[in-house]
Amino acid sequence: MPDIICLQEVENLSALQSFEYGYLFKMAGAGYMRKIPGRGNDGRGIDVAVMTRDETADGDEIKFVSLQSHAQYTYESAGVFNRELKEIGELPHERVFRRVAGDRSQGWRQADFAVCCSSQIHGSCQEWYRGQELTMPIRLAEARTVRRIVEDKFQGKTANKRWLICGDMNDYREKITVAGDRHSGYSYAHVREEKAGFDPLVSDGFSVNLAERLEPMDRWTLYHSRGPQEQHLCQLDYILASPSLAERNPKASPSIIRNGQPWRTPFPPGQEVERYPRIGWDRPKASDHCPVAVTLNMT
Repeated sequence: MPDIICLQEVENLSALQSFEYGYLFKMAGAGYMRKIPGRGNDGRGIDVAVMTRDETADGDEIKFVSLQSHAQYTYESAGVFNRELKEIGELPHERVFRRVAGDRSQGWRQADFAVCCSSQIHGSCQEWYRGQELTMPIRLAEARTVRRIVEDKFQGKTANKRWLICGDMNDYREKITVAGDRHSGYSYAHVREEKAGFDPLVSDGFSVNLAERLEPMDRWTLYHSRGPQEQHLCQLDYILASPSLAERNPKASPSIIRNGQPWRTPFPPGQEVERYPRIGWDRPKASDHCPVAVTLNMT
């Protein structure tokens, strides 16, 4: 079991306590005594959160130092308001983060930034097929603000510090298109995208997407489908490491846990896994997203 868990779409502290007692504790025994939710701006009341053990698997103390939410940022105060945001109806005084972006400092001088970026569903637009394009300015603004938060925290000296940005970016730089169906068989093709809403976080070497150490066909964390004519697998969930932390861990490749995927999700050849008990065709399921885990040496 991991030492630190970053979660998205968390309703409240009670939900975290139920998750730990009803699931994690019964699987692993040792509990995650520190549960740190971060209140955000999402109209449905879902936020990000972090859970940590008291010590690592190797017996080193995990000392929680501080929590800082950044839910208060507006486009104007973050300096990210632009013409593209105005064109889709956003206003300067509106909050940048729909949910929240927060940073948690750990006792061994590592900072974790938990992020959940905006969905590709545009609430005021019926053109659902253009959702990624229409909502791109919002995610770009969120990513620019996250980058500013990291740069401010380390006074511009980010490359040689130890930090991670973890979360659901709700966007992708590549996808695996899926053709066919369960009866006739599937075919898969890897496709690169021109841009993504989190580009400011990975451009010019600012951070390293650790999943890029995996083969391109093995990076996906979500299956998207609107019927057999529109299907793809893509990576929405990321662990982005500082250049220094990535360099200290050159062989650290993430594991993408797909055992909780519903049976309707097609798996490229060689990736099939044993589903968790009681997983259904669409529901119940662990989530439509796959958790991403990595083991890092912090010494």
